Amino acid sequence: MSLITCKDLTLGYDSRAVASGITFSVEPGDYLCVVGENGSGKSTLMKTVLGLEQPLSGEIIYGEHLGKNEIGYLPQQTQVQRDFPATVWEIVLSGTLSSLGAKPFYTKEAKRTAADNLERMGITHLKKRCYRELSGGQQQRVLLARALCATRKLLLLDEPVAGLDPSVTNELYELISGLNAQGVSIIMISHDVNAIRYANKVLSIGSEIFFGTVKEFTARDNIFTSGGDRNG
Repeated sequence: MSLITCKDLTLGYDSRAVASGITFSVEPGDYLCVVGENGSGKSTLMKTVLGLEQPLSGEIIYGEHLGKNEIGYLPQQTQVQRDFPATVWEIVLSGTLSSLGAKPFYTKEAKRTAADNLERMGITHLKKRCYRELSGGQQQRVLLARALCATRKLLLLDEPVAGLDPSVTNELYELISGLNAQGVSIIMISHDVNAIRYANKVLSIGSEIFFGTVKEFTARDNIFTSGGDRNG
């Protein structure tokens, strides 16, 4: 059964549509790359899937075993967020909040989950460091660990490599691809065409809506030349 099925969505704010006719599904193990011009509605789609915005029309169906609070989310960072004066441990641990319900304190299980995901992202040694003192790549690993504390099933990533240099970008792509190989489904917004190489499906939002395999998308738009490098 699909984790998420979106049928004929119209997205927007205050009754003003920014995108319409969006239909796609995410199956367990999928890696969906969402592409489109600035202002096409990609981030609005993320917020709508998370339940932070309501679609103007259409339907979102969540799989039987996936609740809105079981989706990990890595939003685009603002400068204020990059300067957040908290420790790495505090930020990662906060990712478990959705699973605590009415409990007033972090449980042993929540702390174990946070520690496991620090290790998973290779940042246990940064546990006591202040977040704002980290490099951009380290900060994104922290936010990925935080997102993983909320889910074992589905991550929504909004421009996770924005502003990173090419070597760090490739490291992060490989890390995300590794999570996908471990069974975590991925929905990722990216302006970087190379991100598509790691996905198995593409949703393109614009004057025309496309949803299909990477092979279908690249053949349709002739994005890559033959013999192109995976990380080029």
